[in-house]
Amino acid sequence: MRYVLRKIISSSITLFVIVSLTFVLMHLIPGGPFDSERKLPDSIVKNLNARYNLDKPLREQYIIYIKNVLTGDLGPSIKYENKTVNSIIKEGFPVTAAIGVAAIFLAVFVGSLLGVAAAIYRQRWPDYAASIISTLGISVPGFILAGFLVYLFAFRLGWFPPALWDGPKSMALPVLSLAWFPTAIIARLMKSSVLEVLNQEYIKTARAKGLPMSYIVIQHVLRNAAAPMISYVGPALATILTGSFVIENIFALPGLGKWFVLSISNRDYTVILGLTIFYSTLLIVLNILVDLVLAVLDPRIRYTKAKGAGL
Repeated sequence: MRYVLRKIISSSITLFVIVSLTFVLMHLIPGGPFDSERKLPDSIVKNLNARYNLDKPLREQYIIYIKNVLTGDLGPSIKYENKTVNSIIKEGFPVTAAIGVAAIFLAVFVGSLLGVAAAIYRQRWPDYAASIISTLGISVPGFILAGFLVYLFAFRLGWFPPALWDGPKSMALPVLSLAWFPTAIIARLMKSSVLEVLNQEYIKTARAKGLPMSYIVIQHVLRNAAAPMISYVGPALATILTGSFVIENIFALPGLGKWFVLSISNRDYTVILGLTIFYSTLLIVLNILVDLVLAVLDPRIRYTKAKGAGL
């Protein structure tokens, strides 16, 4: 509990700094939400600024915004009438989360299989195949793969829709594109971790007793080799959810990526800030959960004594 409380306090400070920096930097960018090609009358601009508190000094705007955030109100969208940041998140996040969670599950499953196979069958064809796949996954960006998948499976073979959100089939290509890079990273992490565990004395003893290799891997190797992979999964999930902005635009999905891109181009201050707070909070929560899962998997971890480890 002391560890969790420390993490919550430090994470709250981190989140406060992120919000403050984003608020200041956003207002330092030239232009405003009501700048447009067609010049609006000064009286209308004045009324709009007053409605959204943009006519007040920056310090006062900041205090008002922080007070609203503490009550859970992320404010209205400046550019889209009758839309609030809360409603945008409620509308777009389920789509983003669906493809993001599916992608990380696929990456963990395939990456773990590749890594374990490469370690057990070292310097044989499973190892070579896993090395080729992981090298391609790191070298080829997801958006390049997305274009190739659309061309092959949507236009040439017609198996999946090329874009838009229309049921489970429309998830296949975005999920594959998002899972491409983390699969390669997880495969490499698992291979090196499994190799290290296989060289431990208790594994050698188990093999000397004649235990089947499948039993040793499932009962002993995976549990002890999974820590590096789990440490990567938390930040990777947040990265996939935020990194899906490009993939969402390629496949024209109605997720948060669309709103984030539009809010930046439109100088929609409240949406930019609200989505930044949302994703920062998501990343912090996932990191805390990963640390707790690691403690369950490895009872030797003692957070209260890990002063030098930043825990």
